[in-house]
Amino acid sequence: MFKTNLKILVVDDMAGMRLFISKHLKAIGLTNIIQASDGKVALETLNMNEDISVIFSDVNMPNMSGLEFLKEVRKNDKYKNLPFFIVSAESEKKTQEDAVAAGVTDYIIKPFNDKTLKDKLSKILSLLEK
Repeated sequence: MFKTNLKILVVDDMAGMRLFISKHLKAIGLTNIIQASDGKVALETLNMNEDISVIFSDVNMPNMSGLEFLKEVRKNDKYKNLPFFIVSAESEKKTQEDAVAAGVTDYIIKPFNDKTLKDKLSKILSLLEK
């Protein structure tokens, strides 16, 4: 269903959560996954791997939050349309509104399942492939 060469960047300060998200991505056929422990490391990773297709990022992280990372990504014209998903347990409306204002593609509330991830990715990637 998905292009198998999609390179996914998963950003979360908790190694267990990075593994959890990666496991769900692998379950839907996406295996080319890079991980980063915070927004600062993720930004460096993105700049070194220009072929990243999708980003999944937590919100609350040390050094650079997911929201700060999103804003930095959107400042670069090269990445203005890069699918960027916030994956967070934080369901506060203000945080979601801030993410939307910063240009998030979608906001996924933890916990989630393979179907949720697949549905959200399918919708976005089908629009990009047109």
